[in-house]
Amino acid sequence: MNISAVAAPLTSIPTKRTTVVSEQEAATNQLSEQDLQQIKQLKTRDSIVRAHEMAHITAGHGITQGSANFSFQRGPNGIQYAIGGEVQIDTSKITGDPVATLKKAVQIQTAALAPLQPSSQDRTIAANAAQMAIEARSEIKQQPTESESPDDFSSAEKTVGELLDFKV
Repeated sequence: MNISAVAAPLTSIPTKRTTVVSEQEAATNQLSEQDLQQIKQLKTRDSIVRAHEMAHITAGHGITQGSANFSFQRGPNGIQYAIGGEVQIDTSKITGDPVATLKKAVQIQTAALAPLQPSSQDRTIAANAAQMAIEARSEIKQQPTESESPDDFSSAEKTVGELLDFKV
């Protein structure tokens, strides 16, 4: 291989430089300050909305149904930005298994309150899940166990005591 056979030396300066600008960048350069400010706000909102919904999906793994659905607004630059979103969560009880229902209720609460700033709808879902957890605990306490003695806790009651719910 002959390295010295390069057409032009590396130190040569091209006679004409061409700037590569995408159509999007060219359109952005022609926008007013007000348009640029709106784009900045839309980008910020888009990031917040996507992070919010991703927090629900991550914490709700196994109980979320599908991916996030977003509502969009087109910016002055022609790009669509997410301005709202939702994630479907299965909030149904598990029939005949109050321990599993309790675990699911705790996960629903966790998923609903996962974003840094839960919405009012998120708080409502968390409150409903808390009620579902109370009902499941009540069912667990009413279940007789085969080897129940007055000094022992059933395994279900031990599970109830081990679950923690933190709000930050």
